Amino acid sequence: MRRLLPGRTAPSMDAPPKTGDTRPLPGHVAIIMDGNGRWATGRGLPRIAGHKRGINSVRKITRHAKARGVKYLTLFAFSTENWLRPKEEVHGLFDLFRYYMRRECRTLAREGVRIRFIGDSSEMPDDIQSMMVEAEDMTASGDTMTLIVALNYGSRAEILTATQRLAARVAAGELAAEAIDDAMISAELNTADFPDPDLIIRTSGEQRLSNFLLWQAAYSEFLFVDRHWPDFDEQSFDECLELYCQRDRRFGGLRKSG
Repeated sequence: MRRLLPGRTAPSMDAPPKTGDTRPLPGHVAIIMDGNGRWATGRGLPRIAGHKRGINSVRKITRHAKARGVKYLTLFAFSTENWLRPKEEVHGLFDLFRYYMRRECRTLAREGVRIRFIGDSSEMPDDIQSMMVEAEDMTASGDTMTLIVALNYGSRAEILTATQRLAARVAAGELAAEAIDDAMISAELNTADFPDPDLIIRTSGEQRLSNFLLWQAAYSEFLFVDRHWPDFDEQSFDECLELYCQRDRRFGGLRKSG
């Protein structure tokens, strides 16, 4: 049987992950989809070939997460720093986004998946901005799972914008500075409508957040998987769920006895 993480084997696809207790599965899973370019380079292929292969993983994991009962799935698709990549690669990523939206949006709507976007959409090409609005409208009634796509997203910029909005309210006399609390800051973030992620997965072995959900990840569980995103499949996802269920989430409190 394949090994995904040291000392662990992937559970069967025929049943939910075996947790050994009654701990719930994560309601919100966020994934940093890393390693597309390295997957391609390691095979002597252009980097964009890895991104194309990664689309298959997006398709599989979205449907599998819904089947497993995950209510929110956030995918880090394009960061504010990704503009620094070669223009050819950036344009290729945008073409893949167009391809995915044309092929998948109506299917996801039929399956009850609601699509939402976080990030600064104003810098995206006009046609992609229109696709984003159309996708959110088309899937607005979805109630099986919310797919959150982080596109041109950077957490520092998000937090900066949130604090600037609150500072403007203080300057206008609408809000006392000492009244600002965690909830107010959270309400100003792109993710105000969603719960914080229970589990954050990063593929390809890198162990950092890379400016992703910095505020929201305060009490998330982390799993760093030594598998490139194009090779991350349903069994990989199942094992992450199993490992999550073995964690003891205390949120700063003490371990429960017994």
